Amino acid sequence: MERKTLTTSSLYTISWFGNTIVDWGAAGTHYFMDGQVKQLHKYHLTLNFDGSINSVDGKYAFIYQKLGTKGLLLKEGELLREINRSYYCANVYEYPAAFVTVNNITYLIHCPISYCQLDFENVETGEIVTNIPQRNAGDEFYSRLEISSDSKFLMSKGWHWHPVDVVYVFDINECLRNPLMLDHSVLSPDADTEICTASFIDNTRVLVGTSGEVFNDEADISLNNFPPKHIAIWYLETNLISKPVKVNGEFGNLFAIDEDQAWDMYLFPKIINIHTGEIIDKDETLDSGKQNSAITGQNEQLPQIVFNRQTKQIAISGHGKIEILTP
Repeated sequence: MERKTLTTSSLYTISWFGNTIVDWGAAGTHYFMDGQVKQLHKYHLTLNFDGSINSVDGKYAFIYQKLGTKGLLLKEGELLREINRSYYCANVYEYPAAFVTVNNITYLIHCPISYCQLDFENVETGEIVTNIPQRNAGDEFYSRLEISSDSKFLMSKGWHWHPVDVVYVFDINECLRNPLMLDHSVLSPDADTEICTASFIDNTRVLVGTSGEVFNDEADISLNNFPPKHIAIWYLETNLISKPVKVNGEFGNLFAIDEDQAWDMYLFPKIINIHTGEIIDKDETLDSGKQNSAITGQNEQLPQIVFNRQTKQIAISGHGKIEILTP
């Protein structure tokens, strides 16, 4: 892997926009790979915001407290409105949020009504289009939302009681037509082992990884179709997984590079061959945090880590620097 360090004088949040890093909390400051820095907007927005996302076209941005309840929705750097989520367990799991554009309408996907109810909010009008009276949400904590590159699928890498990490995928168009589909996903990997991390490889395949936890006490680990501390490919069209592979080292925070390789950010950056489980490159001098679950905590001081799906680069912020990793 290649590593490039960008220095900053003030840094709040990081997001990828094209091949630049943008700090939407610091007046839309753009950091270019050649070292240039440009400020596009007027206002600095500070309230311990440490997370941000933006729409594909960069018109809208959402900055938020990862382990808090407050967020700000921006349009071209100007505040549209404040966004909030439930206080319930908010201090132990990441704020669920993602942008998607369908039929030229951009939505913010989040949980404004209840911690356990996913909704689509029209960014321009503020209408929560999926909040219909018939909704009957289960006891799920949605988190670490991710959209497939064709904007067809929404993935949540969250958790539920007792607690256990769980991955769900939703068909976005189906959910907009029938919001009840958001309450009971029909797509989730069939495993007796906790699935703690996942990442879209492409529009129909997801890289998934298991922790050391088996949540079905009656399951025979030797017969488990997805053993602890393994990775596999989940095929959304059939809802089946490939033969699991044991990773040759600790892992827990995956970002698929392509059909052969993936980043893992648990403890330090590494690149894993997803067919053999071998760690083919690593940088143990760079701390990339201990996140290996949807459930975290305020005392862990997790760095901000963002993945560029187009360039396959990883950006990590901390200590007045942005580290850019290229596979």
